[in-house]
Amino acid sequence: MTYEQRSHPAGSYRWRWAVLAVVLAAEVMDLLDATIIAIAGPSIRAELGGGTAFLQWLAAGYTLAFAVGLVTGGRLGDIFGRRRMFLAGAVGFTLMSLLCAIAPGPGTLVAFRVLQGLAGAVLIPQGLGLIKAAFPPERLGAAFGAFGPVMGLSAVCGPILAGFLVDADLFGTGWRMIFLINLPVGLAAVAGAAMVLPRGTERDRGLRLDLPGTALLSVGLLLLLFPLVQGRELGWPRWAWASMAASLPALWVFQRYELRRHRSGRSPLVEPSLLAKRRFNAGLLVGLIFFAGLMGLTLILSVHLQLGLGFSPLRAGLAQSPWAFGTALGAVAGHVLSARFGGRRLLVGGTVVLGAGVLALLATLTLGDGPVTSWRLVPALLVLGVGMGSSMAPYFDLVLAAVDEHEVGSASGTLTAAQQLGGALGVALLGTAYFAWTDRSEAGFGGALTKVLWLELALLALAGALSFLLPRRAREEAPDAVPPDSAPAGSRADSTVGTGA
Repeated sequence: MTYEQRSHPAGSYRWRWAVLAVVLAAEVMDLLDATIIAIAGPSIRAELGGGTAFLQWLAAGYTLAFAVGLVTGGRLGDIFGRRRMFLAGAVGFTLMSLLCAIAPGPGTLVAFRVLQGLAGAVLIPQGLGLIKAAFPPERLGAAFGAFGPVMGLSAVCGPILAGFLVDADLFGTGWRMIFLINLPVGLAAVAGAAMVLPRGTERDRGLRLDLPGTALLSVGLLLLLFPLVQGRELGWPRWAWASMAASLPALWVFQRYELRRHRSGRSPLVEPSLLAKRRFNAGLLVGLIFFAGLMGLTLILSVHLQLGLGFSPLRAGLAQSPWAFGTALGAVAGHVLSARFGGRRLLVGGTVVLGAGVLALLATLTLGDGPVTSWRLVPALLVLGVGMGSSMAPYFDLVLAAVDEHEVGSASGTLTAAQQLGGALGVALLGTAYFAWTDRSEAGFGGALTKVLWLELALLALAGALSFLLPRRAREEAPDAVPPDSAPAGSRADSTVGTGA
């Protein structure tokens, strides 16, 4: 029995909704920082210099560090306590935001973005355990149900906020205000966490941090992502291809090491029991591909509106507001419809609507006469948003199942890492393709975006097909599921609610 179960019987923790608000504030801060760079990137590059790879590294450096550190961050919460790690992550994230705001050059800014991603990796995975500690089991569904809409709106509203801040040039700070705005939010999150988060959250003194496993995982991911981002600008040297090929055996060595460490009775970075659950693995793969498409499209569309169509940062951000409105509408509709039709049907249906939005965007860019205006983009972006919101609404409720108490930190970190790794892969893959096709295509930016959108459709089709490996409904029993009273209801520190694995 955990501290919370002893000290706060089910339903008795009076500050549980305040706990949810604090955790959501951390989620918003993280997601805004991951997306605002797409709009601010061209302005940052104009002031600090750097090539096209610099634009990709501003986004990929953060998400890669976040993805690499999330599994370790979740484990740190198991070892040292989630409240303590949440506070440490919030302080670190706020400090790194300040350093990003005063960065003097492109190299230092990317370095601070990487450190900011590592701080986020300590902060974000603690949310699940903290919410589980504060909410009774019968209220967890409502608590975790808030994540989908908040995540979707934050991801899409980030570019709008960035466009306003860059164009407003508040106090002469220009793009630096996109990082300075984190200071009051971060300080408020730290103060709120210190006051309302439950203490003693599921600390396991028998666990030890798996440093060799962390190093092996980091090496494997870096071998894959570094050449994806940097290879095009360097002319795709042989070492880039060799590095990507070497990532596969490196990740295989990590998997074998984790299994051997578990068998020897030591604490692994990733619980092998998680990877034995078919539906959990399917959810990881769907999230990897799904978020690769979404994060990559967010970056490319924001860059294209400015470099390809000549929009100002504010206009580019406002042009994407129908996407935000559609996301909110889709999330609300998804919450209502998932109970009637089942989560998997809604996830697949939402992915189909997303695909329809991409096709509508293709038609808008290629079939219309005259210049592409913000108003012409409204229908396509609205459909994109509805598809995004409705597909994300059931996803987090479907992915996890039968996660035991000792797996919570590892599970939340692993799932979130897969999503963030998908984002980093999407930025690297679609960004590299976009800039490469821009250089080679006679149609320039427009031709490059058309090809990227077809690639986006292929990713969505693959994610939709793999979604059939998930259960039909979130509360569906599975053969390898543990009894309902012993299985937690959710997972991703960012977002998830559980299901039969």
